[in-house]
Amino acid sequence: MTIKVLIVDDSALVRSLLTELINSQPDMSVVGVAPDPYIARDRIKTLDPDVLTLDVEMPRMDGLAFLEKLMRLHPMPVVMVSSLTEKSSDITLRALELGAFDYVTKPKLDISKGLHESCREIVEKIRGAASAKMKNLVKRPGQLNVEKKNSADVVLPSLATHIMTTEKVVIIGASTGGTEALKDVLTALPADSPGILITQHMPAAFTSAFANRLDRLCRISVKEARDGDRVLPGHAYIAPGDRHLLLARSGANYVTQITDGPLVSRHRPSVDVLFRSAANCAGKNCIGVILTGMGDDGAAGMLEMKQAGAYNIAQDEATCVVFGMPKEAIAHGGVDEVASLTDIPRRIMHHLSARGERVTRV
Repeated sequence: MTIKVLIVDDSALVRSLLTELINSQPDMSVVGVAPDPYIARDRIKTLDPDVLTLDVEMPRMDGLAFLEKLMRLHPMPVVMVSSLTEKSSDITLRALELGAFDYVTKPKLDISKGLHESCREIVEKIRGAASAKMKNLVKRPGQLNVEKKNSADVVLPSLATHIMTTEKVVIIGASTGGTEALKDVLTALPADSPGILITQHMPAAFTSAFANRLDRLCRISVKEARDGDRVLPGHAYIAPGDRHLLLARSGANYVTQITDGPLVSRHRPSVDVLFRSAANCAGKNCIGVILTGMGDDGAAGMLEMKQAGAYNIAQDEATCVVFGMPKEAIAHGGVDEVASLTDIPRRIMHHLSARGERVTRV
């Protein structure tokens, strides 16, 4: 079945480039374009698209206001198109809260080259949006060049002997749908939770705003991780966009390590990298969690964590926006239990309690 796409963007150049990229795919077609939300509203009614690509800043009505109305009156899969600015990152995060499936970053310079380089990302997100579960999204008012898929070996080796401490740590990986899933998990955790490290697939301009937003909502403290941060109880550390986050040791303490390194599982930051680092230096003192997301990043790393003694939880299919990453982790044999999104915080704290930790009930 061909995926019907409607492009909503005030830039004629962007509309033309996106049309070219999308129409080059054998399984999708642009059925129409619209320069603003008012025209988009009429074309949604007449064209009945499967997926909408939506600009953020437009005349007459901004993308955020239009998205809010759309999700209330005519819910459908939407991929946001956003420039990499601090202002637009806050708007885009709000769009994800309102039910947008995902976002593509619009380059500020050389738009033609930038969008062509993002071709794989654009078409994969449109495919994902077309198959997404709308009930899990709406819960609040050229040729494709495939690069070599690296494993975590290109960033750090797997250790045969795992250095241990008694301090517990929670390691979380997520991708598409993960910004809202992470909010649901972290806001439910008590202030005395173990230290938490998170890799969420996200570009550099968004992670600081995302961390700040979570910090305002949670009982725990949330921040964008910096190299050498001491991992403290009651704190969560989010991988900075376009850099890998690793768990490391400094004497008896856990610390964060930030590195560039190649893409791993076609991502930077990569969940596989974070999970392997946790297997290397936390082992049985670690709880791993894999949330909604496309692809298989984290599946190999979660198996390594389990082999090192970690206890691992995967989000269930019913509550995932996209079941790809949890499904692959389960298939690889790295998952100990599958739980709904709302139950995951309780399962984390229950497992810590079962291992003798003093924890607050959630």
